Amino acid sequence: MSRLRIYQDTRADAPLATYAQHADIARELGRVGVRFEQWEAAQPVVPGASQNNVIAAYRNDIDRLMRDHGYQSVDVISLTPDHPDRATLRKKFLNEHTHSEDEVRFFVAGSGQFTLHIGERVYEVLCESGDLIGVPDRTPHWFDMSESPYFIAIRLFTNKEGWVAEFTGADIAERFPRMAPRPSTKAA
Repeated sequence: MSRLRIYQDTRADAPLATYAQHADIARELGRVGVRFEQWEAAQPVVPGASQNNVIAAYRNDIDRLMRDHGYQSVDVISLTPDHPDRATLRKKFLNEHTHSEDEVRFFVAGSGQFTLHIGERVYEVLCESGDLIGVPDRTPHWFDMSESPYFIAIRLFTNKEGWVAEFTGADIAERFPRMAPRPSTKAA
């Protein structure tokens, strides 16, 4: 289930508010300029689907964002718990950074946690399958995929070079909760 926790940026031990209903999450994030939507596939997406098939399933929503916000390219990224570089990839995203463009991610499957540092507040957003988050350019944030990552996400870019981070050097991300690992589905 998607979730938003809002913290004072000096108090990682106690959220000021927690929201679990999509409309509430979208409303609260919208107040600080962050897009939060839910999309449904126009056609079924089967496990192992190609990038082209995944994009085709969400083509109408992708085209709407590209037209309305000037995004120039789209791709699909996926990560599973058995990926050999998962720890290195996770570490890359865990430090607070900004981008010169919006960071737009749609979770086709799985989950990931975006944490945004806006003013004196920290917004921890657990995104699940069906969620789109649009983090505005220059917004300090970090991303956690957990120690055992699983997600398939569509990414939209205005910069055709893709994801370019500018790290802030702040240690705030180290003080806030990390994403809990997904429960194992393996039999005991």
